[in-house]
Order: sequence, then C-alpha cells, then structure tokens
Amino acid sequence: MASADDFRTIALSYPGVEEKEHMGHPDFRVGGKIFATLGSPNAEWGMVALEAEQQQMAIDAEADSFTPASGAWGRSGSTLVRLDRVPESWLERAIDWAWQNKAPAHLRG
Repeated sequence: MASADDFRTIALSYPGVEEKEHMGHPDFRVGGKIFATLGSPNAEWGMVALEAEQQQMAIDAEADSFTPASGAWGRSGSTLVRLDRVPESWLERAIDWAWQNKAPAHLRG
C-alpha cells in the first residue's frame, strides 16, 4: 500500500510538474493546472483529476481505494485515493492518467 511520500514521489516524477499549495495542502501542477493533491480531506487521502471513464475503472477495480470527491467535483472526475489501501500499481496508474489529462501536448510527447 502507498504513503503520502509515495504519492509525492510518483507525481513529481513526471515532466513539468511543480509542487505548490492550495487551500492549505500540497498540490501538483503541470502547465499551471492541478492534476493531483495530498491531504484532503485529511492526511490519509490524495486526489487525482480523472476523466469519468478513468474514475469508473479505478472505482470498479479498487473500490476500497478510490471514491469520487463530493458533489460537482466528483461528478467532474475528482477522485479521492485512500493512500493506506491503494495498491502501488493503481496509484501509479491513476497519477499517470491525471498527469496525461492535464499536461500540455508538448510534454506528453
């Protein structure tokens, strides 16, 4: 299972990523767009910005690890990740999807 440090390491491994802060918790941006955050709603969670199909695949595969964020955020793909339950392979996949969704074309290659 994963930790906040694992999440941070994976997110920062992608080209063009910078760590900033948003509403008191770390976020990860590419091209100025947030694709992942840590520590919301609390330290046990991260968030990845997925497309609706990606969100559903993650939830279907790992229901104990992924859940939509509340309200409109969740309906638009914001997906919470329970760090102490998510297998590292699924964490890597979800962060990759989120980065791909937000990265400028020139970084995606």
